[in-house]
Amino acid sequence: MRFDWSALPAHWIPGEPFATHVLNVMHLLLPEGERWFVEVFKEALPLITDERLREEVVGFIGQEAMHASAHQGAQDHLVNHGIDPGPYVRQLEWFFRVRLNRPDGGRRWLVSRLAVIAAVEHMTAFLGQWVLDSHKLDEAKADPTMLDLLRWHGAEEVEHRSVAFDLFMHIDGRFANRVAAMAVAVPFLVWQWSRGVRYLMASDPRTTQKPCWRDIVKAGRRGLVPSTPHLVRSTLRYFKRGYHPSQEGSTSQAVAYLASSPAALAAGQ
Repeated sequence: MRFDWSALPAHWIPGEPFATHVLNVMHLLLPEGERWFVEVFKEALPLITDERLREEVVGFIGQEAMHASAHQGAQDHLVNHGIDPGPYVRQLEWFFRVRLNRPDGGRRWLVSRLAVIAAVEHMTAFLGQWVLDSHKLDEAKADPTMLDLLRWHGAEEVEHRSVAFDLFMHIDGRFANRVAAMAVAVPFLVWQWSRGVRYLMASDPRTTQKPCWRDIVKAGRRGLVPSTPHLVRSTLRYFKRGYHPSQEGSTSQAVAYLASSPAALAAGQ
């Protein structure tokens, strides 16, 4: 997958630096997280006894590695516009590659990380479905190349949304571990996402706006970022005992976008 960023403006949602940078955090946070997912799933592969699940996990590993690579161009775009994401990204690298990547921690440590990944994948699938549905971004004249990247990535998150959960259930599956992992994952994502937005806004030479929580509420109401009530409802559904990711999102919609994505069509030529 290749995306041409040569004509991408700094604020690719015109006149909306805050909403632009809320979504720009995806280019910084998600790739590092996805690289970590890949390493943890490789550790889990020898424990998988279901051949179909093994095939799905191997496919997941390939998709996540591709996502991380595709977002690198967007990081370079930020640098070209005078915004250096390096300090924030290096902190994420340390956290995921050093603090959370201890393969000698035993089965309990592996189970804990698989549970967290399943929780995070619920959130990324939520984001993926949101961006597929977000016509307000089109109405705001968001850059079409950036929308293609976000929707291509989002469609793949929706398409493989059950893999991490099914792997966790296969290896462990305890409800208490699932609930505890989401209770950890949500505060972590909110913390890191807010840090990323503050960093990008402070580093952006084109704006003096200082972000606050009211900005996220206003942008959510306008449909430029996910709304807080929508996010809360999606998170709460994860705590139901009968939850399964197949109950969230639309596979047919995701597959349809993957078949029509301009970048995907170009890659297939």
